[in-house]
Amino acid sequence: MKTFLVTGASGAMGSAAVRKLAGEGHTVWMACRNLQKGETVRRQILQDYPEADIRIKLLDLSSFDSVKTFANELKEEGVKLDGLFNNAGTMNRHFTKTRDGIETTWQVNFLSPCLLTRLLLPILAPDAHIDNMVSLSAHYARLTENFPLSDEKDFTQLGVYAQSKLALLLYTLELSRRVPQYVNMSDPWIVNTPIIRLDRWFDPIADLFFRPVCYTPEKGVRPALRALFSDERGKYFVGKSIRDYYPKYSKRYDLQDIWTRVEAFLATIAPLDCL
Repeated sequence: MKTFLVTGASGAMGSAAVRKLAGEGHTVWMACRNLQKGETVRRQILQDYPEADIRIKLLDLSSFDSVKTFANELKEEGVKLDGLFNNAGTMNRHFTKTRDGIETTWQVNFLSPCLLTRLLLPILAPDAHIDNMVSLSAHYARLTENFPLSDEKDFTQLGVYAQSKLALLLYTLELSRRVPQYVNMSDPWIVNTPIIRLDRWFDPIADLFFRPVCYTPEKGVRPALRALFSDERGKYFVGKSIRDYYPKYSKRYDLQDIWTRVEAFLATIAPLDCL
């Protein structure tokens, strides 16, 4: 059996992943911003799988200090990981900044997952699997000149969310070429979770006509679970298919330049080994 870490583990998608992995006998670390909510999810899963090995630890991706503390605690406890599922995400209605002075969606969806992954590489097995949750919205986004940061003048709810997922897609492609681990990304398609609520006047109409045809979290997480056990590298898992987007995006973007920009930013937060 293997040991996995799932971020955003108390949410709909995260809890579905934890349930599936723990139910199959794997040890699962739940990384949660809300420990009380995480413990509730853990107890619910244990009712169905009493022998499951599920552990919880605080992780707030809106804080770089929390990311560093989380990674350091796992290292100090001697944890070894076979899989990392960067699942947590947000889609804020308004422009807000974290305590680190970064626009919240960018930090939670992109910068903190990148930092977490880099800090956890020493405790990930050489044949471990890393899966980053992206989104179909990434295919309709373009990065701004301020990448990897975001100004208020550039902010729109859907636009910044899509940009953050595009950045994660591009970073994942380059990361997959630089580390021995199996690095991929997954797209859940459109899933019936709170994140698709836009806090707009049309939400009740969307709830009535749109949500019933959305995927359930259990179905939406299937591509991610396949990626966590696949021997593919740098691929995009969606539905039952596996797509190679490297040719397309390596022509559209300078992946090495994107990598250099992100690494330079992350190096201001924590010392990193060169890859």
